[in-house]
Amino acid sequence: MLLREGDFYLLGNPPPYVLASALGEEPRAATALWDNATNGAVHIGPEAEEDTYLCGGHFSFDDTNASMLIDVLPPLVHVHAADPRGKLLAHLSQLLVTEVETTAVGGSLVLDHLAQILFVHMLRAHADHADQPTGWLAVLNNDGIGAALRAMHADVGHRWTLKELAAISRMSRSAFAASFKSQVGTPPLEYLIEWRMSLARDALRRGTRSISELAFATGYESESAFSTAFRRVVGSSPKQFRNTRTSTDPSQQRPLRSIRTETGAKDDLEV
Repeated sequence: MLLREGDFYLLGNPPPYVLASALGEEPRAATALWDNATNGAVHIGPEAEEDTYLCGGHFSFDDTNASMLIDVLPPLVHVHAADPRGKLLAHLSQLLVTEVETTAVGGSLVLDHLAQILFVHMLRAHADHADQPTGWLAVLNNDGIGAALRAMHADVGHRWTLKELAAISRMSRSAFAASFKSQVGTPPLEYLIEWRMSLARDALRRGTRSISELAFATGYESESAFSTAFRRVVGSSPKQFRNTRTSTDPSQQRPLRSIRTETGAKDDLEV
């Protein structure tokens, strides 16, 4: 892939890849370059001869929930500088660079949020191309299936029925169920359970709610009903999952899935 000045690219769970500042230059393994960064920067060759600048970021996800996002993304998302979202991404990246170069109070918090905003806009840029996105990301802005999807996300504790979700999508139950499975990849109520369990795993890992509170918050009438659903999806009880996560040394917990986003080629860049 050839990057032009101001382009952005996003790699989902990236395999090994190489970088070169020009088509005629010998490429170098990207992982080795990033691993040898000093104070977050990698320099190749004399500073006076530098003609390419690349700004990169790395997002890591807990492996238990990563597939919900990474599996609906292609291996590569490329946003051109001339794309309608390119200017917004350029503005966000400039804010990131400025924040890195300052030592103001709260800098790390600002950087975290800016990086998340940039990531979301990369996802939006990808979703704008109707022939590319798949799964829930493809239908999120849809007036039919997307409306039901947004309703489930907005009120995960509601005891949704197929009839209610179909009504929100202005479809019959049979047509809604078939269309949802075709576009999202799973039946609507199965997707709802998986989404609830994804939120529950995150809450248990963070220790923000008790199991009984989680049961009510995710739409279950009792802790036992919640525990049964959790065990069916996750493979262990909520208590076992929480105890395993909290007793493990955080330094030994390495995310299995990741996303890298990069931008800022001063001149053309080959990836």
